[in-house]
Amino acid sequence: MSEAPSMPMIPLPRPQSDAAAAITRGVRRMLAERGVRGLVEFSLANGRRADILALADDGEVTIVEVKSSIIDFKTDQKWPEYLDYCDRFFFAVDADFPVDLIPAECGLIIADAFGAEIIRPAPLAKLAAARRKTLTLKVAHIAMARLHRVEDPGLRVGE
Repeated sequence: MSEAPSMPMIPLPRPQSDAAAAITRGVRRMLAERGVRGLVEFSLANGRRADILALADDGEVTIVEVKSSIIDFKTDQKWPEYLDYCDRFFFAVDADFPVDLIPAECGLIIADAFGAEIIRPAPLAKLAAARRKTLTLKVAHIAMARLHRVEDPGLRVGE
């Protein structure tokens, strides 16, 4: 019997601080209530990792950058590098975060572990069709690989 071809390693999400995990959970719950499903720690083609990359039924792509503290926000200014990979871009913070720090051209979400609310909508900047297709296929592949690991914890393919 021939050996199966080697599969590329699909990294699992990195652990988050408690505050970031609570914000992420609330944002994902709010998105799910709206019929939008998201993956955490999604690697983009430019090497950046989106905290949350979400897809709507119509294919619209949203990226949410979670900021759990002022220091986190001020030391991590790579958010403009996400804009070429989404139709809408949001920052998500907790209720104590000074929202005047968030750039006005970005959407704003306030969240806790139980839910979230969009405070400022994100402007729409449509992705090119080719990039949307490539990104959507990668989302499907990553989601299936992560689900397979949950359903078959002994899986060793691609490690």
